[in-house]
Amino acid sequence: MTYILAIDQGTTSTRAMLFDGDMAVVAVGQAEFPQHFPQSGWVEHDPQDLLDTTLTTCAMAMEKAGIDAGAVAAIGITNQRETTVVWEKDTGKPIHHAIVWQDRRTAQTCARLKAQGHEAMVTAKTGLLLDPYFSGTKAAWILDHVEGARERAGKGELLFGTVDTFLIWHLTGGAVFATDATNASRTMLYDIHAGAWDSALCDLIGVPMAMLPDVRDSAGDFGTCDRFGAGIPIRGVAGDQQAATVGQACFAPGMMKSTYGTGCFALLNTGEEAVTSTNRLLTTIAYQLDGKPTYALEGSIFIAGAVVQWLRDGLGIIASAEETHALAEKADDTQRLYMVPAFTGLGAPHWDAQARGAIYGITRGSGPAEFARAALESVGYQTRDLLDAMRGDWPQAAGDTVLRVDGGMTASDWTMQFLADVIGAPVDRPTIAETTARGAAWLAGMQVGVYPGMEEFAAQWESERRFEPQMDRGEADSLHAGWKDAVRRTLTV
Repeated sequence: MTYILAIDQGTTSTRAMLFDGDMAVVAVGQAEFPQHFPQSGWVEHDPQDLLDTTLTTCAMAMEKAGIDAGAVAAIGITNQRETTVVWEKDTGKPIHHAIVWQDRRTAQTCARLKAQGHEAMVTAKTGLLLDPYFSGTKAAWILDHVEGARERAGKGELLFGTVDTFLIWHLTGGAVFATDATNASRTMLYDIHAGAWDSALCDLIGVPMAMLPDVRDSAGDFGTCDRFGAGIPIRGVAGDQQAATVGQACFAPGMMKSTYGTGCFALLNTGEEAVTSTNRLLTTIAYQLDGKPTYALEGSIFIAGAVVQWLRDGLGIIASAEETHALAEKADDTQRLYMVPAFTGLGAPHWDAQARGAIYGITRGSGPAEFARAALESVGYQTRDLLDAMRGDWPQAAGDTVLRVDGGMTASDWTMQFLADVIGAPVDRPTIAETTARGAAWLAGMQVGVYPGMEEFAAQWESERRFEPQMDRGEADSLHAGWKDAVRRTLTV
């Protein structure tokens, strides 16, 4: 049999998933790795951990399946986006910890560039806002804070990449220094209209163009992995949210998916049109095939599943994430708590890097059940904020929207029902939950002829359950109005 190996390098763990010729999951390897928090608002990973867990989980998956590398037709890679690595060209050794997408250390830099009037140019070329979320200012920070790094970068001795690029470089033994268009579109250095790195952006942010990787299609030639005893071609690469969009088969303009992992990321396919947002959403590349980009509007929420982790690890009011569902059902309906989980600032459509979390409406009767419900509801409210903004930016999205969902939080029926209620639209949960890895696998497998083309792949998508709105619209609007008031009180700008 022929297999496709999908590497899903995430924020808290790395997974390797083997898919067979029918796209069924055969084996999974998974390994967590440490998070590093040097200061408040700073988040780092050791890049060696990312590589080591990738190698370990790939070997684990193949061992579980009882196969060797010779049975794997191709590798697809999907990765945590925006996380930034700078390493030595000669040795492959990182010069600093990876700065994670959640990290806010460059907030002042972004504020300064915005005050100087540069945001309009940045947005026009990249579709992004001047925010520390993106990779460019992270790379510049490393160059400015590691002794001699900026000088070395100018000489071509250092390389910059998002996690996909770092993994590709190491998996191919340094033979390939490349990324795909979706990851490039998240750096704040790439012109998504011209399809090229932009020298004016690089000069503005302070990242030498000599450091930048080659940009290729999401399904393309990324070299050969030589780390498992036999050469395996790497043929698919996409950032995790774009890979989930592909895995959800959101190929037609107007289709929308939302992933609920550590954060929440909603992408709306806008086809060949790169829609410019007037509501502080992002314009991004959903995927690029045969040299042709497909665009999307994206809303990025920094904290989704992480708020449940906080209930468990920070407050200690639950022992496992699964408990929140039952607790939420027990909550006192006469209490209305709003939890604004701005632990690392607020993302779309607010983009307030300095905001911090808050809970409103607490009484002496508030307890774990009310906190759990408020935490789960915050995800629904934030999604409605994004959907309302998308409808404002692109009227075509105001029709019969169906939201396709994936990620760990979607296992909670209570959360998905509240989501459908508050957004006033059906929510479809797919039969195959592993949409991110599935998207990476399809890109690679399609490229090598193992998997079918786009139309046949889309036809295979199936809904496990549809959640229809049941709440009265007046009640849903009233609840959302309370949420908007809580956010207004939380914003610092």
